[in-house]
Amino acid sequence: MEFIVGAAAACGAGLFSNPMDVVKTRMQLQGELRARGQYTVVYKNVVQAAIAVAKADGLLGLQKGLVAALWYQVVMNGIRFGLYRRVLDSGIISRRDGSVSPLGCVVAGAGVGVVGGFVGSPFFLVKTHLQSQAAESIAVGHQHQHQGFVSALVRIGRDGGLRGLWRGSSTSIPRVGIGSASQLFTYSKSKDWLYQYGMFPHDSWQSTLCAAMTSGLVIATCMSPFDVIATRIYNQGTDSRGRGHLYTGILDCVLKVGRSEGLRGFYKGWSAIYFRIGPHSFLNLIFWDYFTSLHLTMKVFGSGRNTDQSVDGVAAAADDSVSIIKDIVF
Repeated sequence: MEFIVGAAAACGAGLFSNPMDVVKTRMQLQGELRARGQYTVVYKNVVQAAIAVAKADGLLGLQKGLVAALWYQVVMNGIRFGLYRRVLDSGIISRRDGSVSPLGCVVAGAGVGVVGGFVGSPFFLVKTHLQSQAAESIAVGHQHQHQGFVSALVRIGRDGGLRGLWRGSSTSIPRVGIGSASQLFTYSKSKDWLYQYGMFPHDSWQSTLCAAMTSGLVIATCMSPFDVIATRIYNQGTDSRGRGHLYTGILDCVLKVGRSEGLRGFYKGWSAIYFRIGPHSFLNLIFWDYFTSLHLTMKVFGSGRNTDQSVDGVAAAADDSVSIIKDIVF
C-alpha cells in the first residue's frame, strides 16, 4: 500500500511541478559545451523561460513529457516509499531504545532513492527527450523529434534494446542519492528549527512548506551538478551503436563541461531546480498525508469498527506514518 500511496502522491505533485521541470531541462541544455558569450541566451531566468516556452510551444508546451514524468514518479517514489518503510519496519536502522538512527535514515534514504531512480531510468530518459523538444526559435540541445511518450519508448527500445532504454542510468546513482541524502538531513532540521523558535506548529502545513522551501536551497545546490550531467547524458544524440555523440560517461561529461563552461555550467538551471523541488516536496507531502489518512479511514469503516476510538486510532496511525516517511520526498 505504501507503493500506491507514494505513487499517487508523487503524481499529484508532478502535475504542478512539471512545467518547472521543462524550464529546468531547457536551461541546462542551453549553451551546451560552449563558453559564456559564445551562444545566444534564449532562456534568461525561470519567469522569462516559462513565458518563452508558452509563446513558442503554447501553454501545453509547459507540460511536455508529462506522461513520462508521471510514470517516473510512480516508479521512483513508489519504490522509495515502499522500500524505505520496509527498512524502517525491519529495524535495521533502529537503535536499542527504539529510535531511528539519523545516519541510518540518510543511508537508507539515499539507497532506496538510487534503486528507484535506476528502475525508473527509461521514463526519465523519455521525459528528458520530450521536454527538450521545442519550436526551432527556442530549441536547445539535441532534438530527438519523438511523436509522444509511447512512440519514444518504442523507438528507443527498437534502436537500442534494453541497454538503450537504460542509457544514462548510471547518472541516477549520484543524482538521486545526493538528493535523497541532503533532503533527509535538511528537511527534518528545518522543521525542528521552525518548531524550536515557535514559528509554526511542528506538523502544520506552514511548517511543511517553509521546511520544504528552506531545504530546497541545499538540495538544489547539492544536486545541480549531478542533475546537469544527467540531463546532458540522457539527452545527447547517439550513433548507430548507441554511443553518445558528446559524452562517453559521467567523468567525460564532467571534464568537458568544466573545461568549456566552467563551474557556472554545472549550475545552469539552478533556480528552476529550486522552484521545482520546494513546491514538489510540499505538495507531495500534502497529498501523501491526505491519501494515507483516507486509506486508513476507509480501512476502519470498511471493517465495521465505526467508533470514535477507531477514528482516533486512524489519526494517530496516520500521523505516525507521515512522521517516519515524509522526509524522503523530492
